[in-house]
Amino acid sequence: MNERGMTSQIKFFWKYFKRNRLAVGGLTIILIIFIVAGTAPFLAPYDPGKTDVSLKLKPPSLKHYLGTDQLGRDVFSRMLYGARISLSVGFVAVGISIFIGILVGAIAGYYGRWVDSLLMRLVDIMFCFPTFFLILTVVALLGPSIFNIMVIIGLTSWMGTARFVRAEFLSLKERDFVQAARALGLNDRRIIFRHILPNALAPVFVTATLDVATAILVEAGLSFLGFGVQPPAPSWGNILTEGRTYIFDAWWLTVFPGLAILLTVLSFNLVGEGLRDSLDPRLRGRR
Repeated sequence: MNERGMTSQIKFFWKYFKRNRLAVGGLTIILIIFIVAGTAPFLAPYDPGKTDVSLKLKPPSLKHYLGTDQLGRDVFSRMLYGARISLSVGFVAVGISIFIGILVGAIAGYYGRWVDSLLMRLVDIMFCFPTFFLILTVVALLGPSIFNIMVIIGLTSWMGTARFVRAEFLSLKERDFVQAARALGLNDRRIIFRHILPNALAPVFVTATLDVATAILVEAGLSFLGFGVQPPAPSWGNILTEGRTYIFDAWWLTVFPGLAILLTVLSFNLVGEGLRDSLDPRLRGRR
């Protein structure tokens, strides 16, 4: 696809996407969160790791916008830095899962027969495991760290993408443009990645957006249980964990990180729904 065609496709997509006000609102919130996370060192009024027990459990005020925690650390500063970690985990984990899912789905859908059967049985086996408990077990064995969490979430969440890509390849590999590419003597790798894959990415974008929300929730859940990002590094999950002990004395330690997780996950889900409606011709007429 040339540059002019790509520009036309983007304009056509945006025409339908912007009709969904909830999706546009979700996208706006995500962009704001990205900007805030990226500029955290400049926006944070305090060092997120600096402790001062004389200031412990201070309520929100003009000096500490979201209050302080049990060690006197500024919650607002920790929330800003926690956004960086939570978003990083979400996007890196989804990047790993999308890469594996596209590779498995493309090979299964293009070659079919025993290759397809073998890879789809692997997908079925992976679906049989309760994902969160599998992640919990692996993290417990390998030890909690940001790197381990990213990799483990990515390695246990690629199956849905593989199925979507496989379905698209099964449909597209019989089209005329693929047959023409074969007649020209192009090798399978070029046909798969140059000609078929670009036309099969629409459902992948939707899945990736929704999976980022899921990965952020999983990281928050692991951190809440003590198997995620380890203190003193701040993440929304471990800020929430530290606050549960003081839930009746310091409500801000649970309310603000909980709202941040809720707002971020909801925004990604709204954008995912908007992408699905905009990229699927059957759903465009509903808005």
